[in-house]
Amino acid sequence: MDVNAHARDPRDHVNEEPRNDLGDLMNGFFGMTAFMTIVFFGMVIIKFVFSE
Repeated sequence: MDVNAHARDPRDHVNEEPRNDLGDLMNGFFGMTAFMTIVFFGMVIIKFVFSE
């Protein structure tokens, strides 16, 4: 039996884009921290504006 199969090395990532995983992680972490800090201070300001 002759099978016409072409095996590929799974380590050949022909469509993979180069990525910086640590940089993506740091950007996400600090971006979310900055966003939540802004939300926190915004809520504190709103609390003091609407408090009587």
